[in-house]
Amino acid sequence: MRLPFKTLAGVLIYALSWGQHASADWPSFRGNSSGTGVATSPLPDSVDVVWTYELEEPIESTAAVVGGRVYFGGLDGVLYALDADSGSPIWTYSAEGEVKSSPSLVDGVIYAGDESGAFHAVDARTGESRWVTHLEGGITSSARVLGDRVIFGSYDNHLYGLDLETGKVAWKVETEGYVHATPIVYAERCYVAGCDGFLRGIVSADGRVDQSIDVGDYVGSSPALRDEVAFFGTFGNRVMAVDLARGEIVWKYEHPERHFPFYGSPAVTAELVYIGGRDRMVHALDPGTGEARWIYNTGARIDASPVVVGDRLIVATQRGEILFLDRLKGDVLWTFEGGGSFTASPAVSGGRLYIGSDDGVFYCFGKTEDLDE
Repeated sequence: MRLPFKTLAGVLIYALSWGQHASADWPSFRGNSSGTGVATSPLPDSVDVVWTYELEEPIESTAAVVGGRVYFGGLDGVLYALDADSGSPIWTYSAEGEVKSSPSLVDGVIYAGDESGAFHAVDARTGESRWVTHLEGGITSSARVLGDRVIFGSYDNHLYGLDLETGKVAWKVETEGYVHATPIVYAERCYVAGCDGFLRGIVSADGRVDQSIDVGDYVGSSPALRDEVAFFGTFGNRVMAVDLARGEIVWKYEHPERHFPFYGSPAVTAELVYIGGRDRMVHALDPGTGEARWIYNTGARIDASPVVVGDRLIVATQRGEILFLDRLKGDVLWTFEGGGSFTASPAVSGGRLYIGSDDGVFYCFGKTEDLDE
């Protein structure tokens, strides 16, 4: 059931809330168009479960948090909008298939694809459909908006650029494999690697491929961009750094003993690049050389992408644990164990941590004293 705002007072309250929360927003997968996975909002030293919201199906979609609302999708084929403070439902929107992609919210519109191949533009305030575009393959990739294009990948072996206003296909780029990952934005281009082993730079205005770098591995990990270098993991058991300005691979990292794929995406800062793998370990790598600075064994596969919050690294595992690690040393600072595994990644906004689990529970962590304020 949708619960739209029906009065001018409701619209004004919504707009005021949007402005108050804007500095701490997490509007898309990895928090920004560079995919860095670095939060601009702090978190308390220790957190508690403030509220939960339960679905009957798993949650693999990473939340977007904008204007005091939390948006995410479920494998029940529904997009949800909840009040970020209380967890109360505001509206729901029925998609046409499972929603694994993470919503992206730009200028009051949510963009998300589903596993039927439908890509949706939804009014973030009311939950009403703006338009729907039907494609030929499931959509797990989250979207980026650049200029008047919304850009994402599909399992029909294409990267798409749709017109923001109408949803019409402005261009599409054919690849030789699935495009699972979420693009990043750099120099008026979007960059994404696919399952055919190429990292491509595509001009957003016309879909022209003006850079194609052979990375030699199947890639499901979304890149993270810092200082013109894109970092990502591969199913060839490696982490790579690619200089986009030069079009060259800078380094490749592979653990000397444990050879497992990297499905999740890295978080990157000036000091370190962080990524979890199916080898059950968190790797902290030097961004210039790829040398491991520290490694922490979680004892469980990591498909979720880590998030940096101040001096901490947040990691969620397939064993259902959330860990706060000292991001410079790898020491454990805090742990939480849920009832289901975590495939979705954390989102941090307004002093709170939001994440959904594979047992259908969506969590909000913060200080429980917030409930009394």
